[in-house]
Amino acid sequence: MREGLRSAFAGYRPHNIREPVGQLVKSMISSRTKDEVSLRAYQNLTKRYRRWSDLAKASVAEIERSISSVTYANDKASYVRDALGLIARDHPDFDLSFLRELSVPEALAWLQALPGVGRKVAASTLNFSTLAMPAFVVDTHVLRVLIRFGVVGARADIEAANEAVMAAVPHWTAFELSEFHVLTKRLGQLSCRFDDPSCSECPLKTHCRFAGSAAMARTAACPPDFRTAR
Repeated sequence: MREGLRSAFAGYRPHNIREPVGQLVKSMISSRTKDEVSLRAYQNLTKRYRRWSDLAKASVAEIERSISSVTYANDKASYVRDALGLIARDHPDFDLSFLRELSVPEALAWLQALPGVGRKVAASTLNFSTLAMPAFVVDTHVLRVLIRFGVVGARADIEAANEAVMAAVPHWTAFELSEFHVLTKRLGQLSCRFDDPSCSECPLKTHCRFAGSAAMARTAACPPDFRTAR
């Protein structure tokens, strides 16, 4: 999968640019929201609140106004405020670099104990931030591709998919896992779409179970004389 995706979507560059707490907040407001929309919301938030301590003390209504363009803005505002409040109790400087001293499972568990933080947000915080820890990030696009390709079962959720990939490639670096996430997500957005998959355009179609099943279904639906002519 990785080699096929690399050939199809060349030019990936690492994006570990935010400090861990910044990536945590960015990931918390990003779910079920387009990347460009959540990025603008995050920029609005950090422009209004220059210090994380200020954001932790802000009201939910104030935070919601800054991120009003994202889905479930009220819930996310509440989670962000509460999560930062808990972090401030033991880490008033909001420095999460101590997570690098933990194993990946331990760091994931610490983050997932925060309000509103699931496996995707926790893995994003570890992998996409300056921590650059080897944690695979699974969103809805990535999960769909993994299911259709047969990496995980049809009923797998984000956490199960995360664990399956991590178990399959335990030697992969944070960079390689980040790259695989980005390229797989791009495939899910461009051709392996939810409601209108374009299997003919997929660079992985030769080895994809879903594409093979779709091709067989199309062949079976053709009139016998048409199949013979082909």
